[in-house]
Amino acid sequence: MVTDQIADYLTRIRNAVAAKHKVVEVPSSNMKKEITKILYNKGYILSYKFVDEGVSKTIKIALKYHPETKASAIQSLERISKPGLRKYANSKSIPRVINGLGIAILSTSSGIITDKEARQLNVGGEVICYVS
Repeated sequence: MVTDQIADYLTRIRNAVAAKHKVVEVPSSNMKKEITKILYNKGYILSYKFVDEGVSKTIKIALKYHPETKASAIQSLERISKPGLRKYANSKSIPRVINGLGIAILSTSSGIITDKEARQLNVGGEVICYVS
């Protein structure tokens, strides 16, 4: 039994990028689906597919690499708020990742959104992870 599902999700992606895999398969949940959609919309992953076959629901994620240098679009994935220590930020103190080059993913009352969207909506929430 994994206690932190989001940390497991990020670690599977991180390990697949380090091993230069093209596709990674992770167990599905609503929060993971929303994070996957954000990663796709921001250009960090190539594509994704939600597979609902019987009992096991999974997400298949196609990772994105540069065609010539073979460098991954995801340079780092860092879990911020953990089950043992939750990290929250109000609308004025939302962190900037690499001075705006990366994204922070937040869980807010408006749903799972990026740091830029949270600043525009003027909402704060739990800082889930940083992506760059």
